Amino acid sequence: MDYVDKEVVVTGGGGALGRAVVERLLAEGAHVHVPAFGHPDAQRLTDLASERLRVEIGVDLGDEDAVAGFYAGVGSLWASVHLVGGFVFGKLVDAELSDFERMMNMNARTAWLGCREAVRAFGDGPGRIVNVAAKPTLVAGPDTVTYAMSKGAVATLTRCLGAELAPQGVLVNAVAPSIMDTAANRSAMPDADHESWPTVAEVAATIAWLASPDNTLTWGDVVPVYGRAG
Repeated sequence: MDYVDKEVVVTGGGGALGRAVVERLLAEGAHVHVPAFGHPDAQRLTDLASERLRVEIGVDLGDEDAVAGFYAGVGSLWASVHLVGGFVFGKLVDAELSDFERMMNMNARTAWLGCREAVRAFGDGPGRIVNVAAKPTLVAGPDTVTYAMSKGAVATLTRCLGAELAPQGVLVNAVAPSIMDTAANRSAMPDADHESWPTVAEVAATIAWLASPDNTLTWGDVVPVYGRAG
């Protein structure tokens, strides 16, 4: 994948998946721009010291002006990858309205703002957008209603925006991972079949391809990244 001289935004770059995506893009030659809300997010990337990595602290990805200002500083944007988000688990009967609002803000709102500013930055040129949905948006399961609903909005955003922008060469897709193999997930689910989970590096590889110039045909799709069959 030829990312040399390509400017790429990665939101949520301080997370487990985000770090894997940033590492992969840097390895492929990209110039990577990461908006970080606070110093802890930025510190998770400090050991990736590279002149091609820009981390800007104090960017609230749910704030319209902050997101617009960040994208304005990127330059000639090639791709925008939207990984920031959150998760809540539980039955709908036990949920609070605040849970719904938090999921919609963290997942749907941030993806919508990132997509809009990326499209504005692309202008009339080509580009790539990759969002993150989730397996429950494609395969229904219990105790995920509130979370899956917000990620379902991301999936719909992806499909509709993909159809809107494909004629101008902007290809919009999303990945839909199952539970990923991270230290936090292993700790939360010690008895699960960890070997069946996709690693963050494997999910990052899918994202990197979708956002790359090598992807010339796939758009408006939500790509399953479920891991290994049992």
